[in-house]
Formats: sequence, structure tokens, C-alpha cells
Amino acid sequence: MKKVYFKTFGCRTNQFDTQVMLSNLHQFITCNDETASDIVVINSCTVTNGADSSVRQYISSLKRRNPNAKIILAGCGAHAKGDMLWKDGSVFGVMGHSEKSNIDKLLQNEKPFYEIGDLKHIDTTVVENFVGKSRAFIKIQEGCDFDCSYCIIPQVRGRARSHPEDTILNQINILASNGYGEFVLTGTNVGSYGKDIGSSLATLLKKISSTRGVRRIRIGSLEPIQIDDSFKELLKEPWMAKHLHIALQHTSDEMLSIMNRRNKFNEDIKLLNFLSEHGYALGTDFIVGHPGESEAIWKEALQRVESLPLTHIHAFTYSKRDNTPSALIKQQCVSGDIAKTRHNELTSRIKAKNKEFRQKNCKNLEVLLENGQNNIYKGFDQYYNTLEVYSQEDLNGNWIVADIVEVQDDKNRLQF
Repeated sequence: MKKVYFKTFGCRTNQFDTQVMLSNLHQFITCNDETASDIVVINSCTVTNGADSSVRQYISSLKRRNPNAKIILAGCGAHAKGDMLWKDGSVFGVMGHSEKSNIDKLLQNEKPFYEIGDLKHIDTTVVENFVGKSRAFIKIQEGCDFDCSYCIIPQVRGRARSHPEDTILNQINILASNGYGEFVLTGTNVGSYGKDIGSSLATLLKKISSTRGVRRIRIGSLEPIQIDDSFKELLKEPWMAKHLHIALQHTSDEMLSIMNRRNKFNEDIKLLNFLSEHGYALGTDFIVGHPGESEAIWKEALQRVESLPLTHIHAFTYSKRDNTPSALIKQQCVSGDIAKTRHNELTSRIKAKNKEFRQKNCKNLEVLLENGQNNIYKGFDQYYNTLEVYSQEDLNGNWIVADIVEVQDDKNRLQF
């Protein structure tokens, strides 16, 4: 049987999509060595021009290291750059999002192929195991109806559409019976779940929680306007991970307007304070250096960040993405050096806030351990903070409750 290697770029949704392809692979065997593989499937990201560049660089490097491998381009990059890469011979095949369940057939092609499919597809594959993971990732929806000026994702993932509840619950049930207790709900825009099928994220969460074996549910990134009253009613449920990632993107109303965002700071701070009062750790996305971000705007934004009860952050230095409105903005551009300085200012503030939060919340930490190596195991507590445990016992996949931990700069540590 021919050997296949999977290279995954980008987000959790892409990680899940790779598992979908693995689940549909029957006539091939997977390989952990890209240089020894007959076929390499690249599950690509295209969120920025830099992401496209990373994929192209990987393809060039792979061709030098394994010139005989057939390279298959999948993922978001297939929809953005697949046609060009296929026509110039950089890849043997291109497969769109809707073709993941057909991977076994597509990889049997002896001639180059281009099967881009459509952007209305919803996966029906049930993933029964996650390779190398103690947690299970469940994709509950596809696509996004937001039109943020910097973002290409609606063009390469399509508009928002929900997976059927029955399909999701069936998968949860199978995974729970296979020993998974923690579930991470992912998607392009998770909070939009249910709008197209007469349901809601809160309704789905309640149904998932009633499945035997479900111990904790984490939720991917949510938009502020998606935290409605029905969701707020779930905040005290014991199965809810006490961490929410609310995508603010910025704290300046002027920048939010330029970015074509739907949130405003005055509402954001009310929401985050409310969630914090309910004991939640809070993360956010933040784009630094977007065109129009003057020094005065940045200073105001940083002061506002200081006033928010944030504990985690995914900070991104703006990277131009062709074919988006932001790429055409002629307002003041921010130099790379200034953007890097602002990025460092922002992340250092949140790092300090995170340590302060961990010092106040260092008891009764419920942790699912994974990634055991050299007697050191790591996992996330309910607040999505890392706990590192040293033990001569095999603790991989075990739940522990930690009450006495050493709070370090970037993690908590426990001598088991």
C-alpha cells in the first residue's frame, strides 16, 4: 500500500479536517516521514499572504527533499491559490473542502486532477478517534456571514451553515464511548451555529452535555454579539470550561469601524466584565498594525485593553491579504517595526494579567493531561491555562485535580 503524509497548516478547523481525511483513507497507510511518503497531502491555510507564502515554501522544500512524491493541495489554499499551483505544475492534485470524504478515490488518480467542489458542502464523516489527542475536536459548522474587511475566509469557506444536530450528537456519543471526556467545538464561526436550522449554540450545548461520558465542553472563538441570554444561562453549568474566547479584534471604535466589525468597545467591556464576574478566564483575538492605526489610536486601545479582564490573547500583526477590502485601504500604514513593538506591548500586558489570574485561581484545577514525554505531562485546566506535571507514572489521558501548584511566568507546575 502507498504511504501518505499529512501536513496541516492553520487553525483547529483545519486540524479537524485532516482527521476527516484520515477517517476516509482506506486504500493507503499513513506515514510520519514526509521524505519517505508516496503522497503528501497539504491541508493549507490562506488567511494571510504570509500563510500562502508558507505553503509555497513548503512545497518547494518538499520537492527537493522528496522529488518523487505526489503533492496534493487541500484546505483553504486550494480555493484561493489551487488553480494557479495546479496549472504551473507545483502540485499533482487539488481537492476542495467538499471533497474530503472522497480522498480515498482521489488519491488513486494516476493523472493530475483538480477537484475543487463547492462551498455549500457539510461534512457527514464521523471521526471516531483523534490521532495523538486526549481531547476530541468536533466541527459543528462551516463558513462565516461576517464580512470583516481584513478577512478572506468567507471567500474560501463559504457562508455560514450548520451541521445537523443528530450528526454532531452521534459523533459525541461514539467518541465518549471511546473514552474521550473533553470536547472542543470548532468551526469557522462557531457562534453562528443553528441560525440556518432553527436551533442555537446554547440548545446544542445542552444536548451535548446530556451525553454520558461528557465531562467538559470547550467552545471555539465567539463573536461578542453571539453571547445571548440563552448562552448566559449556561455559564454556571459544571461541564462548561471556565474559559471563553471572545473575538474583539481591537478596542478602538474607529479601528473596529475600519475593520467592518459588528462590536463596539462600550458593549464589549460590559460583556467581558459580566463573564469575568462569573469566574471565567477570557481570551481574545487582536489585530495590531492594521492600516489606519495611528499612534493616538494605539495609545487609546492599549489603555482600554488594560481595563478589560483579559487572561489570554491571540495577537496578530496585520498582514495584507490580497482580494480583501483592507488591502485597498490607502489610510496610514503601520511600519513593521512599529507593529512589532505594539504587538510586544500588548502581549506583555496580557501575560501579566494571566499570571495574576492564575495566582488567584490556583485551587481545584481540573486538568486533562496529554503530551507525556520524559516523565513530563502537560494539559489544560478549566481556565485554559497550562499545567505541567512531573511523574514517573504514565498519566497520559488522565484527569487530575490540582490544589497546590507552583505559579510560574507562563504556566503552572505540579510535582505529582
